[in-house]
Amino acid sequence: MYKITRKAMLTPTICLMDVEAPRLAASAQPGQFLIVRAREEGERIPLTICDYDREQGTVTIVTQIVGASSRLICALEEGDCFTDVVGPLGCPSDFVELPDGALKGSRYLFVAGGLGTAPVYPQAKYLHERGAHVDVVVGAKTADLLILREEMSAVCDNLYVCTDDGSEGHHGLVTEKVKLLLAEGQHYDQAVAIGPMIMMKFVALTLRESGIPLTVSLNTLMVDGTGMCGCCRITVGGKVRFACVEGPEFDAYQVDFDEALRRQTIYRPQEQEADHKCKIGRN
Repeated sequence: MYKITRKAMLTPTICLMDVEAPRLAASAQPGQFLIVRAREEGERIPLTICDYDREQGTVTIVTQIVGASSRLICALEEGDCFTDVVGPLGCPSDFVELPDGALKGSRYLFVAGGLGTAPVYPQAKYLHERGAHVDVVVGAKTADLLILREEMSAVCDNLYVCTDDGSEGHHGLVTEKVKLLLAEGQHYDQAVAIGPMIMMKFVALTLRESGIPLTVSLNTLMVDGTGMCGCCRITVGGKVRFACVEGPEFDAYQVDFDEALRRQTIYRPQEQEADHKCKIGRN
């Protein structure tokens, strides 16, 4: 059993939890994910690792209520336990393989949309601690949906906030802010975008002509996290890849985003039915 040592509602529908998992915390790296089960008969849910504390033996996860299983996860309280926590799974971010000396002074641009802020945080933190220059562009529909602002500010050189309604920061899309940064003469050695699939697609279209390498995370496609279900099957560079075992991060310019967007809708009817049953207590 894996105890929840801290729970915080970042928004009415987004929950942060620290979970006791010493072995997982000891080996977790930025870019990886874990799988949780809220109860014995529950669904296995892949969640990207938001943070880890090797000394305390905890990992941090952030969950948004979008369906039945995420609703069950967020209903747990401090002191409650997950039936299972498995990980770390997936491949770490590519920069983890580089020596610290190679990262010092390098310039990284992160673009985070909505819940994508959670997996961006450990990457920005890792690079910042090794002397890299890190800029982060964070987007949300409204200021009330922005998460981890203080935490992110502490691990980056510049945090740029964008809101669709103009309630905070730049009034507009993250892609507009990225264009403004490039027009101002900002140079980056590498860019990373994590968030809604449609956002990552347009970040890729925006940055393609700049020549800046861009990595995206296809974590939202994953279901069982082992490559057996095939739900995260995606075409990258003309080849079939599996996000959970070969990713979740890939070269954005090689990803078939239109295929990925279609794949995200495959189980929508089943998800809606399960969430309805969960709401009325028939699960």
